Amino acid sequence: MIGLSPTAVAGAYSRVASGQADTGPSASGAAFGDLLRGALDSAVASGRQADTLSAQAITGEANLTQVTTAVTRAELALNTATAIRDRMMQAYQDIMRMPV
Repeated sequence: MIGLSPTAVAGAYSRVASGQADTGPSASGAAFGDLLRGALDSAVASGRQADTLSAQAITGEANLTQVTTAVTRAELALNTATAIRDRMMQAYQDIMRMPV
């Protein structure tokens, strides 16, 4: 989950529905960019951990199960980041095609 509570989402929805401008994240929520940055940092960290464990496995210091798990997590994080990037680019292109 991205870290939004149902209360924060309901509050944002009610502000928009009542005509008030949604001023961004509340005290309990984070900005969308911050959430993306955190997810990207997590993906990079899992890739680095997989690299480190792979290097340790070559020298015989790491367990093969740990290496396989770390590489699988890194692959999943990369696939997720790629899917998010593709969706964001598609949304941007859809917005650019909208008539003004």
